[in-house]
Amino acid sequence: PKSSLSPQKYYPPDFDPAKIPKLKLPKDRQYVVRLMAPFNMRELGICGSGGVWSRIPTLSRVFPPQTDPENTDYTMEHGATRNFQAEKLLEEEEKRLQKEREEEELNNPMKVLENRTKDSKLEMEVLENLQELKELNQRQANVDFEAMLKQYKELEEEQRRREQE
Repeated sequence: PKSSLSPQKYYPPDFDPAKIPKLKLPKDRQYVVRLMAPFNMRELGICGSGGVWSRIPTLSRVFPPQTDPENTDYTMEHGATRNFQAEKLLEEEEKRLQKEREEEELNNPMKVLENRTKDSKLEMEVLENLQELKELNQRQANVDFEAMLKQYKELEEEQRRREQE
């Protein structure tokens, strides 16, 4: 009897797909889904111990991070707390340094001149480095490797001829 099974595989003549035992799974089966969190977080468990989220094998609750478009970040509403915010600390430090600089410039007009000089020197260095990189790229782009190999082979053949003579 012909079956509607794939013709690329061999099935013995006595094969009956109805005799294959079916795997009986519950209808309300839960699937394990792993996800990569956008930041480090600490789970606030029932016991309140606050274990690290990625190291808890029996974690059964779900606490998805919510998007925060105003700050272009994520927030946790419940179930976990955020561990460390490196970017936020860096931004705050930059703002603090900028504020200190502005306050210092308000009180000291010579500091304004010094800061402008430092900024212009830094800008000149950056432009020089950029120019050097551009020149380096142009030199590398102008090298014709095929012509170099051909020239090398010609020199090699000429040396062989000289040795044979």
